[in-house]
Amino acid sequence: MPIRLREGLPYPCGASWNGRGTNFALFSAHATQVELCLFDAPHGREYERITLPEYTNQIFHGRLEGVGPGTFYGYRVHGPYEPEAGHRFNPHKLLLDPYAVAHAGSLHWDPACFGYQMESGDDLTFDERDSAPFMPKCVVVDPNFDWKGEVVKHHVHWAQTIIYEAHVRGFTRLRNDIDPHLRGTYAGLACQPVIDYIRSLGVTSMELLPIHTFIDDQLLLEKGLSNYWGYNSIGFFAPDPRYAADHLNTLREFKEMVARYHDAGLEVILDVVYNHTAEGNEKGPTLSFKGIDNASYYRLLPDKPRYYINDTGTGNTVNVSHARVLQMVTDSLRYWAQEMHVDGFRFDLGTILAREPNGFDNQSGFLKAVMQDPTLGAMKLIAEPWDCGPGGYQVGGFPPGWAEWNDHFRDTVRGYWNGDTPAAALAPRLCASGDIFNHLGRLSWSSVNFVTAHDGFTLTDLLSYNHKHNEANGEENRDGTSDNRSWNCGAEGPTEDAGVLALRTRQARNFLATLLLSQGAPMLLAGDEFARTQHGNNNAYCQDNEISWLDWAQAEHSASLRQFVCQLTALRQKFAILRRRRFLTGHYDEEYGVKDVTWINAAGQEMQQQDWDSGTKCLGMLMDGRSQAQGLRERGTDATLLMVFNSHHEPVDFTLPSCNGAHAWALLIDTIVDRVVGTRAYRVGEHYDLSERSLLLFEMLPDTI
Repeated sequence: MPIRLREGLPYPCGASWNGRGTNFALFSAHATQVELCLFDAPHGREYERITLPEYTNQIFHGRLEGVGPGTFYGYRVHGPYEPEAGHRFNPHKLLLDPYAVAHAGSLHWDPACFGYQMESGDDLTFDERDSAPFMPKCVVVDPNFDWKGEVVKHHVHWAQTIIYEAHVRGFTRLRNDIDPHLRGTYAGLACQPVIDYIRSLGVTSMELLPIHTFIDDQLLLEKGLSNYWGYNSIGFFAPDPRYAADHLNTLREFKEMVARYHDAGLEVILDVVYNHTAEGNEKGPTLSFKGIDNASYYRLLPDKPRYYINDTGTGNTVNVSHARVLQMVTDSLRYWAQEMHVDGFRFDLGTILAREPNGFDNQSGFLKAVMQDPTLGAMKLIAEPWDCGPGGYQVGGFPPGWAEWNDHFRDTVRGYWNGDTPAAALAPRLCASGDIFNHLGRLSWSSVNFVTAHDGFTLTDLLSYNHKHNEANGEENRDGTSDNRSWNCGAEGPTEDAGVLALRTRQARNFLATLLLSQGAPMLLAGDEFARTQHGNNNAYCQDNEISWLDWAQAEHSASLRQFVCQLTALRQKFAILRRRRFLTGHYDEEYGVKDVTWINAAGQEMQQQDWDSGTKCLGMLMDGRSQAQGLRERGTDATLLMVFNSHHEPVDFTLPSCNGAHAWALLIDTIVDRVVGTRAYRVGEHYDLSERSLLLFEMLPDTI
């Protein structure tokens, strides 16, 4: 069918096929002309170049009849090349469509990919080499997908949520129970043995590291490394084809994966990177946004627009204060929610998105746009509440409806079990950090608790290394934080010392129990349940190899730890008192004669100020299930539990406390052993020999038993 050009529509942005032709629409406030380029293959010949005929409300647009799914395309954008005024238009550079929902091919680094003469180092120069041979291409797609095979989604309430953070490629790359062709792909992640394993853990929500199309930095490729984590986005609508077993059907493969997770009752949450792009600073390449409308898409220094505001530490910052850029971000979120059916988002460097020109604003345009949206406002929204700009640390600062990664929980729990942090500092973290989040009607799940994440040591490495060992990254071990609050338990790295190994395993159980039994929403790092190691590398962002990939042979050797995790998640779901929506505050309810939480000292008495001030490392946390659980004024019906912590290096003689209506305490967990211990009962007032560095969980047995 011959190609026929029509005016088309200025909406929606991107390439939209309607069965007869494709409408192309591209925003640029400062361009003078936009050319649509069609190619016969991802790195093939440019066979057609068409000027988009209309310009409406700063949108260049046109419709091509006879052009449909499978067409490879890109743009060339004309306008002033005036870097000192913030403009970097260069029609010699082929540009990716910001709204493209599929990409094909990969970037081949070449000086032609830069808008200036890269060899000169001067970004004021102008480069006339064609970048098209080296660029990936956008693809027109058929958006239709039959979701009929998907069971009705069952929303997982925040109170039941247990997040599991994983990497698409690394999770299955070494699994030998799936087809080798599928390992490390969306299809591999959707294989039944993988889904069965995830469900067996008792987690509810799979949080995937970035899957938006991203770029491997040239410097990393030259060292034989890559941007493994994926925090280097260049397309916010397209799943990266490198994770597809069938590259030409990446979109369908991703949708199939989501459908299979929903069939299993699991949620899919995406880690998204809207704070910066892969184009870097003024010395970076021209791949998309920089050549389409640099002054609109990026935050530039007001008095020197040649240069970029760098609140992200990556060279540039996306300008979500601009209405069209804000629209792009929210359109992207809605696309993933409505078309791809994902269940939530974790926002990398989330503070950036809430910035206005005067800094962080919890009533920013972005936050308002998201919360008023009937689709996005109902999603799981998780902020990484910090960036490296002025005033960038904002834990607790996001508005109601948002959850936040809580690094206070991480650092305090690490300091308590591995260092000298006292019980007084631990107590508020066990209660969902109400001192930080309990305001404006926010609920306990506002605190996403974690002790490890992709960024940093794994749990095993946290207990095996006093120092980072990042030599494989090629930066002479200078990268990655040195503030890890880790403790090697007596030997640096691998050891055959039975005592050290036993202590590391016990400490792992302490960390996992603290994480999964605390108030708030827990997040477990994939592989921590079976003692995964990165061999001391706490910044494996560039390691697409065995350092980062999950070693499933290790999973077989650490089956008891994995089973312990399964028992913890089962206990969390069984006992609603462990996941209260309302914050536990210690308030005494005179009508019911209970406190929701009471802090107990080793003598079995309620903690007094002198106990808190003593620096003790032993603490009991009595959570009374008879306390009011909801807004309705009625007695709770949950079980009453007692958690006991001792991070001291010596045992403690602990007295089981009295509690109104209590007859005895049934022991459920003692981290000295690697399993739920059963229901042996201890009378009120009885002494328990609390081992050094251990955690206990008891259930109250009432007088009627």
